[in-house]
Amino acid sequence: MSIIDIESNEYKQQFLHEATRLAIESVEKGWGGPFGAVIVQNGKIIGRGQNRVLLTGIPVYHAEVTAIIDACSRINSKTLLGSDYHEGNLKMIPRPKGSPDPVPERAQMLKGCDLYVNGAPCPMCMSAIYWARIDRVYFGTRLSDTSKIGFDDEFQYIDFRLSWKERKAIQCFPDFEREYALKACKAWQNKKDRHPY
Repeated sequence: MSIIDIESNEYKQQFLHEATRLAIESVEKGWGGPFGAVIVQNGKIIGRGQNRVLLTGIPVYHAEVTAIIDACSRINSKTLLGSDYHEGNLKMIPRPKGSPDPVPERAQMLKGCDLYVNGAPCPMCMSAIYWARIDRVYFGTRLSDTSKIGFDDEFQYIDFRLSWKERKAIQCFPDFEREYALKACKAWQNKKDRHPY
C-alpha cells in the first residue's frame, strides 16, 4: 500500500482537473462562463461550483461563490436562521496567530479548507474566499488569460485601490445618511445574543 503525499502537485492536480471539468461542462451546457471550483477538506471534495450566470441571470452566480454555498450547506446539518445552533461552520475558533483581525474568536466557516478554481478569482469571489476563511487558493489561469476571452476582472482590482471619489467604474457616495445608517450598527452592538462571524 502506497502512502499518498497530500502536499504533492500530483495529489493537488486532481482537484484542479475537477474544477476545470466543471468549467468546461458549464460552457458546453450554456450555463455560464468557463469557470469551475471545488473546495477540499481533509482530502475530500466537500463543495463544487460552476459559473451559472447565463442559466440563472444572476450576476453573482460565480463558481467560487457556488462552491462556498455548496460546502457550507453540507457542513451545516440543519437550518440556522433564528436558532441558537452554532455547530458546523458557525462553531467558534480562535483567530490564527498573526491575524490582522482584532476579534479573538470568529466562526470557523471554511477554515481548514482549500479551494481549487481553474481561473484567477474576480474581486467579488476573492472577497467571498476571505469571508469563508479558506486557507489556500489554487488557480490555473491568470487574470490576463481570462481578459483575452472577455472576462476582464483586472480593472476591478485596479479600481478598488482608488479612493471612493476616484473610482472609474461606479460612482460612489460615501457617508450618505451616515447617522441614520449607524442605527443598524447600534442594533448589532446592543444585541445580547449576537453570534460573531
